[in-house]
Amino acid sequence: MFKSLLKSTRIGWASKTLNMFLLALSYAYFSGLIIKNPFEVLGGLILVCLLWGALYSLNDYTDIESDRSNPEKQDRAFVQDKVDKKSVYRFIVILIILVFIISIIFYSLLFTLILGLMLLNQILYTVPPFRLKNTILAPFTSTATNSVLRTASCCVLLGNLFIVPLPVYFFLYFAGMGTYSLYKSKKTFSQIIVFLGIITLGYIFYMGEMNLIQFSVAILPSIIAAIPLYLSLYFNKDKMMQLSDVIYHQVALVFFSIIILYLLFIV
Repeated sequence: MFKSLLKSTRIGWASKTLNMFLLALSYAYFSGLIIKNPFEVLGGLILVCLLWGALYSLNDYTDIESDRSNPEKQDRAFVQDKVDKKSVYRFIVILIILVFIISIIFYSLLFTLILGLMLLNQILYTVPPFRLKNTILAPFTSTATNSVLRTASCCVLLGNLFIVPLPVYFFLYFAGMGTYSLYKSKKTFSQIIVFLGIITLGYIFYMGEMNLIQFSVAILPSIIAAIPLYLSLYFNKDKMMQLSDVIYHQVALVFFSIIILYLLFIV
């Protein structure tokens, strides 16, 4: 049971949070900001990862029936193993409460508020009767919103919500929608979002609000992972999606962790 609960938190998917924290830290680095609270930033990163572990577990449990009929999701924890409903909900609630207690005691109100928005967004996205993931609003409320909130949480820890410029937040939003649309094989919508993302990116570079390193941090991992997703529209979908998962959720996790620790404690 515990093994299934732990697996449901999708530890490897913490790379998404680390990616957005690294982006914010890159802006702190190039702006010359001295990070006086590296352990607080690291602790906040861990809190965000723990919260998302609980939210992924919630998502997997509410998706048990649909995942069982989906050949691509037979490795999900609650599909492979029988679990007790009460134990799952208890695990999720305890983890979420623990995160918010620590945040309220040791972190700012704004940081806690952003954690609350993450929780609210995911409940609306996952839990009936809202369950926006089954509606046309899904691309707007999934990866797109989550990328923005993850980045904002790190910026607050650094003391400036807009150390990452506002247009970059919009770009992250479009990039998140594009990745989600490719994952769901929504070809036409993906092309529209990619076009909007390119326009936003052009404006960002024109205004000098992002350099090539920050661009690489913000988008290169997603682009590399998105290549197999795009190819899955035309070739072996299972293999391409598995390759994308390994690139972004395993390889990138190690890379992001090393660079974040370097920026926090060595630079």
